[in-house]
Amino acid sequence: MLLVTGAAGYIGSHFVRHYLKQNPSAELVAVDNLSLGNLLSLDGSCNSRIHLYKTSLGSMDAIAGIFDAHEIDAVVHFAANAYVGESQIKPFKYFENNVVETLKFLQVMLAADVKQIVFSSTCATYGNPKYSPLNEAHQQRPINTYGSTKLMIEEALRALSLSSQLKYAALRYFNAAGADTSEKGSEIGESHEPESHLIPLALAAAMGRSNQPLKIFGSDYPTKDGTCVRDYIHVNDLAEAHCLALKLIASADFNGDMEESANSGVAINLGTANGATVKEVIAAVEKVTGKNVPCLAVDRRPGDPPELVADYSKAKAVLGWQPQFNLEQVVESAYQWELTRRY
Repeated sequence: MLLVTGAAGYIGSHFVRHYLKQNPSAELVAVDNLSLGNLLSLDGSCNSRIHLYKTSLGSMDAIAGIFDAHEIDAVVHFAANAYVGESQIKPFKYFENNVVETLKFLQVMLAADVKQIVFSSTCATYGNPKYSPLNEAHQQRPINTYGSTKLMIEEALRALSLSSQLKYAALRYFNAAGADTSEKGSEIGESHEPESHLIPLALAAAMGRSNQPLKIFGSDYPTKDGTCVRDYIHVNDLAEAHCLALKLIASADFNGDMEESANSGVAINLGTANGATVKEVIAAVEKVTGKNVPCLAVDRRPGDPPELVADYSKAKAVLGWQPQFNLEQVVESAYQWELTRRY
């Protein structure tokens, strides 16, 4: 059985839905402290295929009890604080939640003899790009605390793979965006409090849900229109990559691809190779909604690199994965969610 941490969060809930749809006879264990996640993203707590536990990852006795109660084969680890700006203001919150609690969880996981994990990492581990698009060989020198905490766990996984035969995949996301595109429409989607991501904020401004214009953080970057460039990857494309990564590390011949021959780990970028500036995203929102997005240029945020675009050729080669959604489709799915959002 699979255990998913942060299962009620934005990306975690989309993965859970995607995984259960792909595996119609499967059940899974969902662990979430619900500080940021929402039960409605898992269709409430009544889904008979989801064994839901509300607990912190740092509660080692509670986590041990969960591993004792279920035959866990592998873990997908989403649980984390993930606001770049907040991580610069409250670094110790991020060290505690993203690093200390994850290390406690890994200790319990390995004590239960579970040795397969897919880790939700980030392109923020790279820092300021030396070239673009970024491949996995690029140096990792994060310029914000969020990226630093994710790199710390990547390093912990690498060390544990050398000492404990842990098999892992560290999936370095670029900018997750969009909402579920099931046959019933966007039943789940992005919902943060406070919201800090560009696409939902631009949609809120276009739909008149915000009483202030959309803030553009920095208009003097060395990019084609002066605004930051990001690579927006649909959340369902991310979910599919996690399913493929689980199959990869479970395969008998998986040996990883790091320099140490004994290291059974792999790091993989997940993005589209197509960067969009903030202004291009705003234009896409205006096209999809048919509404104007009121904007206000303000100072740069600390810790924001000018450009982050993925080279996903390794994901294609190793996982057989490539993105299925372009920027306009990402925005359209997010817009449909905003029109009918439940939480």
